[in-house]
Amino acid sequence: MSAIPAVPLQGEAGNGGGDLDLGLIGRALEDAGLTAAQAGAAEGAIRFLIALVAIWIVGRVLILPLVKRALDRRDLDEHAQNPLLMLARFGVLFVAIAVAFGFGGFGNFFVSLAGIAAAGTLAVGLAMQNVLSNFVAGAFIYTDKPFRIGDWIEWDDGTYSGVVEDISFRVTRVRTFDNELLTVPNTELTDNVLKNPVDADKLRLKFVFGIGYDDDIDRASEIIVEEAEKHPNIMDDPAPSVRLTELGDSDMGLQSRFWIANPDRADFVRIRGEYVTAVKRRFDEEGIDIPYPVRTLEGDLSFGSDSGQSVVQPAE
Repeated sequence: MSAIPAVPLQGEAGNGGGDLDLGLIGRALEDAGLTAAQAGAAEGAIRFLIALVAIWIVGRVLILPLVKRALDRRDLDEHAQNPLLMLARFGVLFVAIAVAFGFGGFGNFFVSLAGIAAAGTLAVGLAMQNVLSNFVAGAFIYTDKPFRIGDWIEWDDGTYSGVVEDISFRVTRVRTFDNELLTVPNTELTDNVLKNPVDADKLRLKFVFGIGYDDDIDRASEIIVEEAEKHPNIMDDPAPSVRLTELGDSDMGLQSRFWIANPDRADFVRIRGEYVTAVKRRFDEEGIDIPYPVRTLEGDLSFGSDSGQSVVQPAE
């Protein structure tokens, strides 16, 4: 009786002995010495990576520039564009992973994603409470627009201040006036009082000049207003004004109020410094005194002698 030649089964080591349809890459790996199951798994991983990288590159080269151009045509500023571009990058990555799953032969990505999400929801929710709260706060910053990139802001009762450099969904980066970069969780800026001095197109500044009780209030007020009107960066409308606001122990306080246009921190510090210096110079020329507190000590000093004679006589 003649022997019947054995016919090898494709991929008998994988898929429970079923047929394993290897592609060009799988057959090359099988020829290199891998088993059919190993070659099939390696081929799937390679196909997944190729599809993922290819779609990601296409998205970065074609899709994201189109999104950026569309946002520019709508005249959206950098504050609004950054989170939208982040969402576009996430969308490209999501599509790349979904297509790569199918191309690699791993089944339906969305079915797999549902199982993974169900298993990890509890753990992720517990671990990301702060992240999620900051994410929601970032969404409120994006919609409410309490500040924009380039604005000078203050928070925590003025403890922190600086210029906003970047706004993301989790943190906001602020450059202080000492050139330090602060990475601030968004909840810090939405749960507390935030001061934005440059939100409008002008900023009112105040400064109190102290003069002596013997000085002429009207003349001092005229000098304060005149120097404000002379300064090129102080606005004429609204006009600068002066009010007597304080009666101290050694001086009277004249509060000057004036406005500057298109304010930022550098302008605020420079303009106020130049203005105060000019007023002080005029006060010196006009003989108007800026007094400082004087304390007088009265009493006597005596030694423990029988004579009871005082060394220092009381002041009259």
